[in-house]
Amino acid sequence: MIKNIIFDFDGVLVDSEMLVAQSFCLYLCERNIQFTENDFSQFAGKKTVNVISELSAKFNIDNEQAFFNDIMQITNEIYVNELTPVPGALEFLESTSYNCFIGSNSVKERVVSGLQKVKLDKFFAVNKVFSFDMIGKPKPEPDIYLAVINANNLNKEETIILEDSVVGVKAGVASGVKVVGVTAGGHWYKNRPTQELLDAGAFVLIDNYKKLHIEINKL
Repeated sequence: MIKNIIFDFDGVLVDSEMLVAQSFCLYLCERNIQFTENDFSQFAGKKTVNVISELSAKFNIDNEQAFFNDIMQITNEIYVNELTPVPGALEFLESTSYNCFIGSNSVKERVVSGLQKVKLDKFFAVNKVFSFDMIGKPKPEPDIYLAVINANNLNKEETIILEDSVVGVKAGVASGVKVVGVTAGGHWYKNRPTQELLDAGAFVLIDNYKKLHIEINKL
């Protein structure tokens, strides 16, 4: 019986991956570099600094630090004004009695402020939020999820992880917990292939939170 759910944050609880994609598109398009929000999907779930490194190499951008600083400024402005929950996340949390945790590649301050912004903070005490800056090893390494499990003495057989990216699914699988692939966020645009999450090890996919109860009840 499932008793615990560990949520990824970006793209699973908050619809932020689209906002990050918009930030990169704005930055690159201003420099006459063709880059769409759909193009950004291949970078979903990765640390921003790693995305910047890859894009700098791809588009011959010399000053990675300036690139990073500009992206963070653009993203923070969009984040503050436009962040929303992933459709169905609020309703699911209101209707569930599972123990809920967060394991994120982001930093804790950003996760906590994001929860407050979209009014999901009442479902996650601060000590149930685990983040990259607490652990030091980002996904696809399993350390963030193992930290959640070990700190709360969770039984892996009674736990599932919700993830929306390949790196996140790989991290969850490596931690020894079943992973549900979530494609409810806006970055999962129409006709975007979802097989990558199954290939990474997700045991099932859901495209809306109503299906999550159904899948959990099968376990």
